[in-house]
Amino acid sequence: MGHLDHAAFGWLTPVLSYAMAAIGAALGLRCTVRALGSRGRSRRNWLITAASALGTGIWTMHFVAMLGFGVTGTDIPLTLLSLLVAMLVVGAGVFTVGYGKDRPRALVVGGLTTGLGVASMHYLGMAALRLHGSVAYDPLLVTVSVGIAVVAATAALWAALNIRSAGAVALASLVMGAAVSSMHYTGMLAVDVRVAPSTSALPGAPVMQFIFPLAVGLGSHLFLTSAFVALSPAAREHTAAPPPAVVEDASAERHTRTTAS
Repeated sequence: MGHLDHAAFGWLTPVLSYAMAAIGAALGLRCTVRALGSRGRSRRNWLITAASALGTGIWTMHFVAMLGFGVTGTDIPLTLLSLLVAMLVVGAGVFTVGYGKDRPRALVVGGLTTGLGVASMHYLGMAALRLHGSVAYDPLLVTVSVGIAVVAATAALWAALNIRSAGAVALASLVMGAAVSSMHYTGMLAVDVRVAPSTSALPGAPVMQFIFPLAVGLGSHLFLTSAFVALSPAAREHTAAPPPAVVEDASAERHTRTTAS
């Protein structure tokens, strides 16, 4: 049996992975709040941005944490598939809540879908790892990790529906970051690695050459999304400023009254 090192770089990878999960959660919640206050195309665009931020944050959290796992190879197609799964299932959950008429039912369906998708992303990512030996899982701990993912996803969607203030969103995002990290490390506790020493080269791409640049790129995406959300006017700012047509009509009416008098 091999020794599983979850922190080959010390506290760097656990802390950084938690930060990525919390940032993704905060952006996802803020974008969902904006979506619920919007209509039409604007709502759809905000929900897409929310799904992108949440999916990116969760995926980046997983693979930054995996850098501390000490595995040297990864299968590129499976790794990219895990990213696609994260985006799609989080998007499905967010859109279910964003457009659902029956909020409690939408919350349950969206939370279950998103939670199972996050767990699928995690175990797809694990299947993408390449090492000399075999990997087995403790069924009980796997079940617990999936349960944590479902509860965490449902809590995140509930927060998106019920939390409005920036302070509450920040607190909820910290809790969500802890929940996602707990799901990851619970899943890692379920892993049983049996090493088979070998001098042959591992298939796939080296983790540091593929995952690290990709994680940095997605982290930059989160940063740019943060700037976009911060600079975008809130819904109340849109309602406070009248549309140009209204301003023009008011000016024309004043001009007509002045001419008549």
